[in-house]
Amino acid sequence: MAKGALTVEIVGRYCVSPPPNTVPPTSLPLTFFDIPWLFFSPTQPLFFFDFPFPCSHFLSTALQPLIHSLSLTLQRFFPLAASLMCPRPSSTPLIVYKKPDFVSLLVAQSNADFFHLSSNHQRCVKEFYPLLPPLPSEGEEGIPLLAAQVTVFSKTGICIGFAYHNVVADGRTFNSFIKTWASLFKHPSSSSSPLPFYDRGVIKDCYGLQSIFLNHWSSSRTSSASQRMVIGVSDSDSVSAMVRATFLMRPADMEKIKHWIVGRCKAKNMVQPPRLSPYNLTGAFVWVCLMKSHEKVNGKLTGKNPSYFGFNAGGLTRLGYSIPTTYFGNCIGFARTMATQSELCGEDGIIVAANAVGGKVKDLDEAFLDGAENWISDREMFYGLGSEPHVMVSGSPKLDLYETDFGWGRARKIEEISIDNAKGNAVSFTESRDVKGGIEVGLALPKAKMDAFASFFSQLPH
Repeated sequence: MAKGALTVEIVGRYCVSPPPNTVPPTSLPLTFFDIPWLFFSPTQPLFFFDFPFPCSHFLSTALQPLIHSLSLTLQRFFPLAASLMCPRPSSTPLIVYKKPDFVSLLVAQSNADFFHLSSNHQRCVKEFYPLLPPLPSEGEEGIPLLAAQVTVFSKTGICIGFAYHNVVADGRTFNSFIKTWASLFKHPSSSSSPLPFYDRGVIKDCYGLQSIFLNHWSSSRTSSASQRMVIGVSDSDSVSAMVRATFLMRPADMEKIKHWIVGRCKAKNMVQPPRLSPYNLTGAFVWVCLMKSHEKVNGKLTGKNPSYFGFNAGGLTRLGYSIPTTYFGNCIGFARTMATQSELCGEDGIIVAANAVGGKVKDLDEAFLDGAENWISDREMFYGLGSEPHVMVSGSPKLDLYETDFGWGRARKIEEISIDNAKGNAVSFTESRDVKGGIEVGLALPKAKMDAFASFFSQLPH
């Protein structure tokens, strides 16, 4: 077992900016896609890479090129080195880049068990927190939007950890950033990747969502003693007893679930659920497994109490007008659907779940912004529901994050630590590293519930 915080020693602190005089002072307004993220805590991904060399080798050969390539990357992705400025409760927040804004980069070394941390089996969630960089809250110079930490495990591996506020970038944009950094480190003269597109005018606010969300933001800042982004900040005491594990859903597993759903619907003369895609099938099955795990640990679920399933939904292809794929910023919405707890735990629970998830995706395809005025409250409720059995999905298997390669090979393992903050109500979806078309499901749960989930996840319908 790894030994947690006692095994990590900070050996360097760096302030990394774009190269001098390459980025002028710039302000970016927030769009209605960005504003809801003002309410929520940072995303915290960890990327583990094999690195079979001593820490001294990294410090002498790789550190300075890594810093230099990050600087070059920030020249292209300069808002990540900027700050979020919220000077008055009634004012509109802005992303402001000015000299000498920077990204904080920590360098650390550890004698923890790299292969234990980068595995799929159960591990204590608190073992991962020393690998995350701190991201300061609001100060006189605004709110920093990105921090990074590189931790070297001598002769075994490297972990690059991030904390970034989603108000500046969605997963698609962050994926472009880290892939560019990796490419410039691996090939310093490379400049083939397309530049980010910064014109916020391509986002059309046809439903007045900007005003609705800004009013919500202004009200929250004037009515609360705290003016920080705090929803989803983890309580270390409540999560310290949780464990983290990863489960693999293979294409053959998805096909088996789909075959069972189709056959069951035909046998019972039921309408087949719409949109039986790999993502929806995985989401429906995970939802049911989590519900049954809750029932096994906490007692039988009865009545018509609701269970909610939430997920981010991409907007690039759903808005009815063209947005460049290189657009820098957010272009995702939040979707929430519901089924009753007792139905989900019943014999046709997977069909119920697939109907709910697939039906919501169908609605999004037809009218993406219907109900968008509720995005903030819909997402917020997953952080305030305590031990109730609900599911919120973080991440997307479409981002090919495992293809990130700094020259040390593809990432060995990727973990999303911020799911801890929902205290058992969140899971992460990532494309499988080793199985084409597979989806890795990351969870952080109390151990008893994790054991129950593992048992139900292994029991595919037949």
